[in-house]
Amino acid sequence: MRLLLVEDDEILGDGLVEGLKMEGYAVDWLTNGKLADEALKINCYELIVLDLNLPDMEGLDILKALRGRKDETPVMVLTAKDTVPDRVMGLDSGADDFVIKPFELDEVCARLRALARRNEGRSAPNIEYKGIILDPASHQVTWNDEKVDLSQKEFEILSFLMSNIGRVISRARLEESMYSWDSDVESNTVEVHIHHLRKKLEPSIIRTVRGVGYIIDED
Repeated sequence: MRLLLVEDDEILGDGLVEGLKMEGYAVDWLTNGKLADEALKINCYELIVLDLNLPDMEGLDILKALRGRKDETPVMVLTAKDTVPDRVMGLDSGADDFVIKPFELDEVCARLRALARRNEGRSAPNIEYKGIILDPASHQVTWNDEKVDLSQKEFEILSFLMSNIGRVISRARLEESMYSWDSDVESNTVEVHIHHLRKKLEPSIIRTVRGVGYIIDED
């Protein structure tokens, strides 16, 4: 999943970026509120982690502008403000979760997985389809009770497609979800990963819609 982190504390932000990347997220990191607001107008993200005290534009203003554009991307607020009124204001402004600093990375990641589940309209922790069980927490995939060894990018593509069963996902959208701004993307990267997934799983599970993208058909 591609995630936008908006945090102006360099030490905290650097640690979060490294930790979130280890969890498989493609992370874009900004330290300026106004730049974050502009980025959200032109980029698609699956999740947003947002500090409140930011230069040039406050986190709450970014949040209100996001919801004003009818953008329903899940937002986790990170803040040192731990009073009830602060939490109420953040939630009523459109935040989906509220985490108080200092925090544990494991808890942040678990909460992000919960936000992703709710956004996808499911409550179960695993994603299942025709004998395939994908566990976002452990990054493991089994097929007919046998473990399937996938690379990180193969796992990300399969997770994205299984989270959008019945919807055609373009190659550009897959690339956007997999890579942050500072990543180098080769022109045939998605096709190569799709080819490997088909070899490791049932070839017909991922269908190519010519000229459009890829789909896992509804059962």
